[in-house]
This record gives sequence, C-alpha cells and structure tokens, in this order.
Amino acid sequence: MRIDLHTHSTASDGTDTPAELVRNAAAAGLDVVALTDHDTTRGHAAALAALPAGLTLVTGAELSCALGGAEPVRVHLLAYLFDPAEPTLLRERELLRDDRVPRARAIVGKLRDLGVPIVWERVAEIAGDGSVGRPHIATALVELGVVATVSDAFTPEWIADGGRAYVPQHELDAFTAVRLVKAAGGVAVLAHPGAVKRGRTVPDAALAELADAGLDGIEVDHMDHDPATRDRLRALAAGLSLLTTGSSDYHGSRKDVALGAYTTDPEIYGEITRRATGAFPVPGAGGRRP
Repeated sequence: MRIDLHTHSTASDGTDTPAELVRNAAAAGLDVVALTDHDTTRGHAAALAALPAGLTLVTGAELSCALGGAEPVRVHLLAYLFDPAEPTLLRERELLRDDRVPRARAIVGKLRDLGVPIVWERVAEIAGDGSVGRPHIATALVELGVVATVSDAFTPEWIADGGRAYVPQHELDAFTAVRLVKAAGGVAVLAHPGAVKRGRTVPDAALAELADAGLDGIEVDHMDHDPATRDRLRALAAGLSLLTTGSSDYHGSRKDVALGAYTTDPEIYGEITRRATGAFPVPGAGGRRP
C-alpha cells in the first residue's frame, strides 16, 4: 500500500489541477493521496469529482504558522481530515488566504526596487485561481532569467525567509493551530520540521511543547531531510510518542520531486484515520474527466 500525505494543486501553488493531481497519483501507483493545499480546501471538490477507482483521497490543508519567541520560526502544519466548515478554523484559513495578495504585491515591489523587471500582472496570471504565493513569484523570476530554477529564487539574495525581497506573512500561532485542528476533528502533523534550506528549523524543545499541546505527528521522510535528519527526527518522535509520516510535498512541475517519492507506513495512516472525527478518507468511484 503506497500512501503520499502531502501534495499541492493549482488551488494553491502546484501546477496540476486537483483533477489532474488525483489522476496522476493513480497513474503513479498510489493507493492513498492527501491534497494539502496552502491554507485552503478549495481543490477538494474537484479532486473528489475526478477521483479514480482504486485511489483514496485524504482531505487536508497545509497551514502557515509561526513559533513565537525572540526569533520566530516559520512552520507549516499539515491538517488532515478536519471539518472544513468548523467556523473558527475556517475564519483563520480565510485570514491566511486574504493576506497572500498584499504580501505577494509587496514582494514584487521589493524586487522592482532591486532592479528586477517583474510585474504584478504576470505573477497573478501564473497563480491563476490558486492562492498566490512565493512559488508563483519564483516562476516569474525564472521566466525573466533572473534565476535558473524556482529553488534558486529561495535564497537570501531573493525571496527566501529574511532575503532581500522577503516580506513576512500573516501566520497562525502554531500552538493555536494545533488546538484548532484538533477541535475541528482533524489530525495535526508538523511538515518538514528539519528542512534547513527553508530557514530556521524547529527546535527539539518546541516539538516537545507542541506534542504536549496535542500535535499528532511529524513529517520525517521528506526530500528536504537528509538521512541523518530523518534518523534524528524519528528518534525524537519515538520519545515524544508522535506519529511519523512520509510524503512527496509534490507541486507538479514546480518542484523536482515525483508523487510517491516518499510515503507513509500503512499502520501510521490507519492511526491517522482512527484519530480523525471531522472528515473521513474517500475511496474513488471512477471519477470523471473535464
């Protein structure tokens, strides 16, 4: 059984539509895929409508969060199988989404101040109906020849955390996010906590505090974790009684990683579904093509 619990579609910053994503997941030999777009559940309906027979969809979202302190750490929380209509969590997701446009415009402004001939209209065109974010800006930078790849834009020279054109975004306190996800019947898993190239990593002490606050697990097997980091996180999770997941963090052609590149153990997946009360995995019934 092959299970990938972290993917993105055009509802946020992926390049596959939700329908294409589930069809591609089935073609990649996955049995279960989670759609976890940034701060939104807008892609769920289209993914469910196109869900092929033999593939199960786990609904979810990746929430933009922060750990406070003298030097706040940006973190992402994977929320699985929560009730999307629960009003408090819904309101927070809307706040996170509403901040994306002014933030992206501000980043474009900083880039222009640095002499980059980027225009907001092209960034908005690249984002389409999705929640605009830095990957869309990075794609525009690739088109302009400023950087060679999307990943090259995420450096201190450009739009990485703390970079020359970086602009902070509205973020949900990570402890509050865990509590809200749990209150909405969901399961909370911290995404790629040891991804050094994304900026400051999550301290071990903070992981312990999040576990005390109700965190269910951490994403261990991920493209941005080297083998030593995976071993360390797995040992830490065991000591904190946290679940460990694996996933691709697939963004279509925007990232060089395939669906199912990293997967979650079926027993862990079973425990996630047992803990969830807000929503349940949906088995495919054949789907439809647009």
